[in-house]
Amino acid sequence: MDPALFYHRFHFAFTITYHYLFPQLTMGLALLIVMLKTRALRGGDERYDRAARFWARIFGLSFAMGVVTGVPMEFQFGTNWARFSEATGGIIGQTLAMEGVFAFFLESSFLGLFLFGEKKLGARLHWWTAVLVWLGSWLSGFFIVATNAFMQHPVGYEVGPDGALVLSSFRALLLNPWLGWQYLHTIIGAVVTGSFVMAAVGAYYRLTGMHEGSDPRARAHAAYGGIFVRLGVVVGLVAALLMAFPTGDRQAAAVAEHQPAAFASMEGLFDTRDGAALTLIGQPDMTKMRLDNPIELPRVLSFLTYHRWRARVDGLRAFPRNTWPDQVPLHYYGYHIMVGLGTIFIAVMLLAAFLLWRGDLIRHRPMLWMLMLGAPFPFIANTAGWMTAELGRQPWLVYGVLRTSEGTSQTVSAGNTLFSLLGFMGLYLVLGVLFLFLVGREIARGPEAVAAPAGAPTDDSRAAGAAPAADARSREPREGR
Repeated sequence: MDPALFYHRFHFAFTITYHYLFPQLTMGLALLIVMLKTRALRGGDERYDRAARFWARIFGLSFAMGVVTGVPMEFQFGTNWARFSEATGGIIGQTLAMEGVFAFFLESSFLGLFLFGEKKLGARLHWWTAVLVWLGSWLSGFFIVATNAFMQHPVGYEVGPDGALVLSSFRALLLNPWLGWQYLHTIIGAVVTGSFVMAAVGAYYRLTGMHEGSDPRARAHAAYGGIFVRLGVVVGLVAALLMAFPTGDRQAAAVAEHQPAAFASMEGLFDTRDGAALTLIGQPDMTKMRLDNPIELPRVLSFLTYHRWRARVDGLRAFPRNTWPDQVPLHYYGYHIMVGLGTIFIAVMLLAAFLLWRGDLIRHRPMLWMLMLGAPFPFIANTAGWMTAELGRQPWLVYGVLRTSEGTSQTVSAGNTLFSLLGFMGLYLVLGVLFLFLVGREIARGPEAVAAPAGAPTDDSRAAGAAPAADARSREPREGR
């Protein structure tokens, strides 16, 4: 591979992978915050309002990081991928502009009102600001995924006289058959992330505040820990199941239909087979064109893909070598990491939900430890999922239309790209440390430290000190069920 092309690809892969750590958290938390505000509005329980304010502050930090790390990617279209922008700007510019004009401004405007306008708005209008932040964040995700869906499965375009792609049907662009399941799969993946993070923080509060030697602040936090664990587990279980079926199943079917070489690559299938087996574990050997040490479920891949046990599934050898993904082993491992972690998420949340149903979860230390330590893994799974999508699209920028080697900027050298990449890595390291410090400080302060705005409803009996601790102990049985 040309060195300049390699660094252009690696540069964008680094920046977008780092950036997406933050939008997936905000899109997931947005729904959970609306649920907390709804419970507060219906039940009049100030704890849920405080919980919503607490998570809104973490949402705000993540949103700010998403903005800071997202802006450079827009410039990269012009600096690193000028020919791609020239060829497709008339199409992807539509969805990217709509994301900024409609979704981003909707989300950011009402986020400000949610964070700082509770005193003036009152309970019902403040609830509406939370709903609009949620809708804005999910609408933003829709336009971004619509852009990617065009690159995966181009529709609604014509080739102009100068060779550039011209939008011929805006309706077709937004109703791309690839888009629906990809968007749902992406959004539900974000909900899994938000749910695991909320459950992890709740588990931390329970573990640090459930024993008699805990200080009053830790015991106060433990009351909210029960809320966070319960909501995170219930929503997380539903989302983890939906990630597998129907969204994951239907997205895989779309890959099999429209990108069959990518499908064979992610499954590690080199030879066409009738009644193809589903590989659980194996190592691709690109020299011998086979999987080493495979553990397989006979005929399951054919059934899952075409709903027939003996259906034919094409292997990589059935396609020209220049249409294969250029990183087959990485593509294969990324896909299996995503699927493997998704399966583990279902198992963990099923066990946690069972303990919640029995009323034992918030006092079950091994399960709480499992939930607390599980927080990073949805980020890994979502990253592996996007690696699967993007590596599978190679060697195309726009599948079947524009090859990746034809989309780079010819005047930006490998050395220039490497220099800026190292700069971004250093800057993002500093930003990452700062983000973790600020989030850690918010978690240490806890929901009780997030006071209601002046003039907003309060519950003085739970303001601080020993009262919340007593409240935590009195409510433990109810929160566990």
